[in-house]
Amino acid sequence: MQFDRRQWLANLGVAVGGLGLPYLLGAAQPKPRSEATPEGTGIARLSLNENPFGPAPQVLAALERERPNLCRYTGAELDALVAAISIKEGVPGEQIVLGEILQPLGTHLSLRGGAGGEFIYSDPGYTTLIDAAVAVGGRAVAVPLSARLENDLAALEARVNDRTRAMYLVNPHNPTGIVAEAAELRSFVRSVARRVLVIVDEAYLEFADRFAERTLADLVRGGENVIVFRTFAKVYGLAGLEIGYGLVPKPIAQTLRAQGLSNPHLFNRLAVAAATASVKTQGYVERVAQQVAAEREHWLRLFRELELSHTASSANFVFFETGQPHTAFSAALLQAGVAIGHAFPPYDRWARISIGLPQENTRARSAVRAVLQGSRA
Repeated sequence: MQFDRRQWLANLGVAVGGLGLPYLLGAAQPKPRSEATPEGTGIARLSLNENPFGPAPQVLAALERERPNLCRYTGAELDALVAAISIKEGVPGEQIVLGEILQPLGTHLSLRGGAGGEFIYSDPGYTTLIDAAVAVGGRAVAVPLSARLENDLAALEARVNDRTRAMYLVNPHNPTGIVAEAAELRSFVRSVARRVLVIVDEAYLEFADRFAERTLADLVRGGENVIVFRTFAKVYGLAGLEIGYGLVPKPIAQTLRAQGLSNPHLFNRLAVAAATASVKTQGYVERVAQQVAAEREHWLRLFRELELSHTASSANFVFFETGQPHTAFSAALLQAGVAIGHAFPPYDRWARISIGLPQENTRARSAVRAVLQGSRA
């Protein structure tokens, strides 16, 4: 049967590699757009954990160089990207699956053993993989966060049984931003991976300190039953191009490729060019992480001043208790020109705010102070 990429995408509901997403060239410091209102209305979008500092200058230059090739389909460029990632990660190219793979991975794992497989995750959390698994017959097993709003490792492991298909962990966690203690998480993942597949989403890990110590890519290199997912959408500033990759055990990688995930026609030429250039921008990534950390500290200082309960976020967002319903709090901030993230039940009186450009963060903190102090008056 001939491969029909449009039908495949429609069936699975995925958009690997950011198909059809435009990118405007030449803006060294792209500014966020409002989630609810047109660009130019003055709304600061601090809702989707984007990196408004944008991609590195050399990435913008690579996009400009690629512009004359937009009439061509993607081809060998994909191999160059895989090779660059392989060098960066120390993982063979055959174990690298390109794309924002969480949706197709959840679909594959759920279908592989038939309906009824269980997928364990922390609740609240990021659920793209879980939702995809449930859509084709899987069962979500939600494990509440610990009293400290961390991944409750003991409770997660206690839910593993013979029906478990995979455990999905996000580190740093979303929405809390808490990064797990490195040695404890590594030991935990190794132990659980002897029983079931463990998927570790490290989308925000570049924002945390001691990245090399915290990443679990070495477990994939060592042949353990672990998948590590990364995205170029966060610290690399490529959210508009939607491209990432998984470091995957060989058997699963082979199966995903056989299902068509490595087909070059799934990938936007601009996304591939930007990702390939981004792999070589470690110094820029570190500078962005430092800028975000400095802005994050301004937020934490405000929370301490106002005596607000909050998490020790290591990501590019903060999570704190407002003491009022999220609908009322977010509406009040929107009136002040700041759009923030959605609610995360059962933490309906907490808010997640993405870290934006310095002037946006100053504006947002002033709005938070005014709203909360007004509610206490």
